[in-house]
Amino acid sequence: MRKPFPVVLILMMLASLACTWPVAASTEELVRFDTAPSLLGQIQQRQARERGETPSQPPAPIEGYLSKPDGAGPFPAVIYLHGCGGLTNRTRHRVADLMTGWGYVVLAVDSFATRGIANACDRQMTSRQGDAWGALTYLSSLGFVDPERIAIVGASQGGIVGLELASTRQVNLFAIPEGPKFRALVAYYPWCSVASEQLTIPALILIGEVDDWASASECEGWMQRRAGKGAPVKLVVYPGANHDFDNPGLADGLRLFGHWLKYDADAAQRSVNEMHDFLQSQFAR
Repeated sequence: MRKPFPVVLILMMLASLACTWPVAASTEELVRFDTAPSLLGQIQQRQARERGETPSQPPAPIEGYLSKPDGAGPFPAVIYLHGCGGLTNRTRHRVADLMTGWGYVVLAVDSFATRGIANACDRQMTSRQGDAWGALTYLSSLGFVDPERIAIVGASQGGIVGLELASTRQVNLFAIPEGPKFRALVAYYPWCSVASEQLTIPALILIGEVDDWASASECEGWMQRRAGKGAPVKLVVYPGANHDFDNPGLADGLRLFGHWLKYDADAAQRSVNEMHDFLQSQFAR
């Protein structure tokens, strides 16, 4: 993810999360919400006003796709964070079908649309942390959402963002309002190196044993260093599985940028089962 990807790789990564899920699309609503403002940006705005300058315009609202189960709720909710190639219709429909089928509201956040970004596979985006905080604030304001039961599910770069959010930090990057916090995190094949040794919320990390893009051994080493400190974390490593193990379009495997991507039907289904049980346990009252 440190180099720009060709279109074919971006499309494959977008389709990677839970490709065993149902195909039929759930009813969804396009919504917009504000990203959490960065503290540095607020300081710069104040300094501009003190100099008599016109402050820069606030960032455009972030788009997301909201889906809910039938009924009045309040329901638990999931914030879905996409990978570095962006959010496709196919991915968000699959996520919506799965989560609403489990009785959860889901907000699939599109961090790129209003920023005019095609993909961010050559960089990390700290602004995506603000998007997740903004999504939390937005969901918490909805009467059919239980604000105390909102979790993050992230794939690839989205999983990295989730680990960053769950990590203990001495300096906050964003103006985070008082109120509900994230309940839990599910991260599909993230870089565990971004995480602090202690997490603030329970987490489930799903990764392939021979993934040569996001390292399972790196995650195992991190688990040993943390030695049970902080919130509980479960790491599941699927034997023989590669990066994008849940993408059935890679049944024959494919080598790109020196990395091997291959579908593993057993690992894909087991990961969905793991996520189901984890979220159910975290959302239990």
